[in-house]
Amino acid sequence: MQEINLRNYAYLGDAVWELFIRKRTIFATNNAKKLHQLTTSMVKTQFQCDLLLFLDEYLTEEEQELVRRARNLPIPVGRRSIQQEYRQSTAFEALIGWWYLNDKRRYDYILGLIEGKLL
Repeated sequence: MQEINLRNYAYLGDAVWELFIRKRTIFATNNAKKLHQLTTSMVKTQFQCDLLLFLDEYLTEEEQELVRRARNLPIPVGRRSIQQEYRQSTAFEALIGWWYLNDKRRYDYILGLIEGKLL
């Protein structure tokens, strides 16, 4: 498989994570406003930071290295006020994107851990 850069893994991970959350939240309510609020509460930066912290003990050395490298990516100017959160969130999304493309079993395992935490 062709290697892609970390920012692209994060870009994919953002979309994959949102789809995972949407698939989970559509059964929570029929109210569009509540559905949107519930979904956005789980795709926001702080929530992803908390999940990355939760996952830390489950990460392999290779995954920890990917997190470290993704956290060190340059930050867009508009995000500098929440730089630490944005870096952590980018690292979380890069992991999700990497697992999605390179290790579906690990991806499913991690999402199972996350679902257990969310329930």
